[in-house]
Amino acid sequence: MKSRFHILGLVLFHAAHLCAQSGRPPVPRPKPAHNQWSFVASGYGSIVPNDQSYFTPMFTADRRWLHLEARYNYEDQQTASLWAGYNWRVGDKLLLEVTPMFGVVFGNTTAVAPGYEVSLTWKRFNLSTQGEYIDNTNDRTGNFFYSWNELVYSPTDWFHAGLAMQHTRAYQSPVDLQPGASVGFTRGRWDFTTYVFNVGLDQPTVVLGLAYSF
Repeated sequence: MKSRFHILGLVLFHAAHLCAQSGRPPVPRPKPAHNQWSFVASGYGSIVPNDQSYFTPMFTADRRWLHLEARYNYEDQQTASLWAGYNWRVGDKLLLEVTPMFGVVFGNTTAVAPGYEVSLTWKRFNLSTQGEYIDNTNDRTGNFFYSWNELVYSPTDWFHAGLAMQHTRAYQSPVDLQPGASVGFTRGRWDFTTYVFNVGLDQPTVVLGLAYSF
């Protein structure tokens, strides 16, 4: 059973990175009207077995092509990061959204980090990937590639579920690539999602996410 979940996770991981070639999870950002801002405030509580549980707040701001983002406890615990990127989208029925970004990381980990957010939407399916390369300015052995990948299906406007996988060093994990599943509910501008990583192992990691778009 464990091997099946690991194989499924690897398939999701490579599928997401195929899209990235043309965490925390990329929350769908509403398309702002011309010359107007749109914002997303979100937070993720990670319940980690045999390690310290922690909370990750995030905030994004978008205006036309400009994307700004702030994160805490994302790349590492007691570490913040600030990001700027360029929004690009193409398509209608099959919508591709790409945001190349560059960030600075400071706190417990100090680094510069090129990154990306990519989302591919078709009907009620969404495939997304978010990644960054941590170039540690104090210790080159601390360089690291972080990624969060999701495949989500929304049968209704208020419910969604899917598969997820992450590669992180924010906490200790028995496996490098952590496969998981998600289920979530949307009401108005609010979205609540529960993730369970390391599915099939004795002590999975649970992530509870809440996001507000405005």
